[in-house]
Amino acid sequence: MMDRRVLPDLLAMQAERFGARELIVVDGVRWRFADAAAIAARRAGGLQAAGIRRGDRVAIICTNRAEFLELVFGCAWLGAVAVPINVASRGAQLDHILSNSGARLLVIEDALCECLGTIDTARLALEAIWVIGAPARIEHPLAAPLPAPGDPIPPAALAAGDLAAIIYTSGTTGPSKGVCCPHGQLFWWGANTADILGLGEGERLYTALPLFHVNALNTVYQALITGSTVVIGKRFSASGLWPALVEHGATVTYLLGAMVPILLSRPPTDLDRAHHVRVALGPGVPPRFHAPFVERFGFPLVEGYGSTETNFVIAGAPGEGGSGAMGRVRPGFEARVVDERDETVPHGEAGELVLRADEPFAFSSGYFEMPEKTVEAWRNLWFHTGDRVVREADGSFRFIDRMKDAIRRRGENISSYEVEQVLLAHPAVASVAVFPVRSDMAEDEVAAAIVPAAGASLDPVELIGFCRPRLSYFAIPRYIEVLDSLPTTENGKVKKYALTERGVTPDTFDREAHGLPVR
Repeated sequence: MMDRRVLPDLLAMQAERFGARELIVVDGVRWRFADAAAIAARRAGGLQAAGIRRGDRVAIICTNRAEFLELVFGCAWLGAVAVPINVASRGAQLDHILSNSGARLLVIEDALCECLGTIDTARLALEAIWVIGAPARIEHPLAAPLPAPGDPIPPAALAAGDLAAIIYTSGTTGPSKGVCCPHGQLFWWGANTADILGLGEGERLYTALPLFHVNALNTVYQALITGSTVVIGKRFSASGLWPALVEHGATVTYLLGAMVPILLSRPPTDLDRAHHVRVALGPGVPPRFHAPFVERFGFPLVEGYGSTETNFVIAGAPGEGGSGAMGRVRPGFEARVVDERDETVPHGEAGELVLRADEPFAFSSGYFEMPEKTVEAWRNLWFHTGDRVVREADGSFRFIDRMKDAIRRRGENISSYEVEQVLLAHPAVASVAVFPVRSDMAEDEVAAAIVPAAGASLDPVELIGFCRPRLSYFAIPRYIEVLDSLPTTENGKVKKYALTERGVTPDTFDREAHGLPVR
């Protein structure tokens, strides 16, 4: 009996149902529903021939292209575990991800191979590196071109609780954590989001968000579940979005909070209303931007809340985000707002959002090889989000701020700990605190308060250059301020909230104001 929550069974089931209908359009490649199941079976055969077995981890560093999905589908068909990695990962973060996951195989796009020069691969469990594209770009004893798909093999006998992927999200007080995503969780992400967006059979979905994040991967599941087509753009472009929506006849699209003010900041064009989009998923959009967006572009945004560890747990109706609320808890989930003792706080009072699911395996099964962090986050049978919210008397939830020591910039979660470790490696830095500064474009900018080493002079421009090969581009601080000392509590902990409240001062160095590029 087929289990639709398991990706190989879902691929086979929908291939029978929709056959020649187009499922995926990405990077000039088009797959029908029938193609997807066959491609998964053949790539699984190639992985098996190379010695990859059920439960093995396969790391993938790749932009939005067909090979990424081919590998994710192939791993699932075989029962292996895909480990998608942010293409901007470098240095200690990349080393930690590859080490923690224990990946035996790394598949990397040729244009991204330079990141391997920032780590010592000899220390890792890697046995092979397959290069997508031109392998001449990399000189490494483990490197070889991506093999052609092998002979098709039967799908593994899997259950909803079996691991499909490990997706690394931001560390908070330590290194990045690998979120264990079982097959059931990824299925329910797609099914819940499809229901929230009111997807019908035959929709055309367009996303330019990266496939290594759960948002875009979830969009593929939405198309697969509903019999729709998903068009995957290379990357988000404010000027390129509307032509793409028109070209592909999109009916639904996917945005992040910071993208909406960027789109509104551009001059109006004839394409603003030339599309057929009826709704967009747009979590984290500041309330003041909702009405102008609808007025100009003609379709509403859907607000909501979810995380890599959970699911699409809280959602509003299209257009409700202008009220400042995230929405109400979805059927199949429970949400509470609690104090530090996990006691429910009264309506209207801020506390930590904790969540759980009714459906087995609708949430992550924990953090890979981090049992203490798993117990800490899932204590008392609830997942503790680390986000401070308010539950209103009408049952709606409103986001206040983050309790975790993490920063969110342009849709990316950034570990302040990881940024601090890189800055502390600079010989001129004695101590540092990395903290968020609120941006006019929504979400955060990264700021660093630094105390120089004794007798050292600190040049912010040189420090930015030091960070470039060691940090993801989006994690490099925009703001740097040199201080004599950091504000601390009585027990010596840095008061980051005080730095955040203080914000940018006349003495703060602004990377963008000095013309230093983001990438």
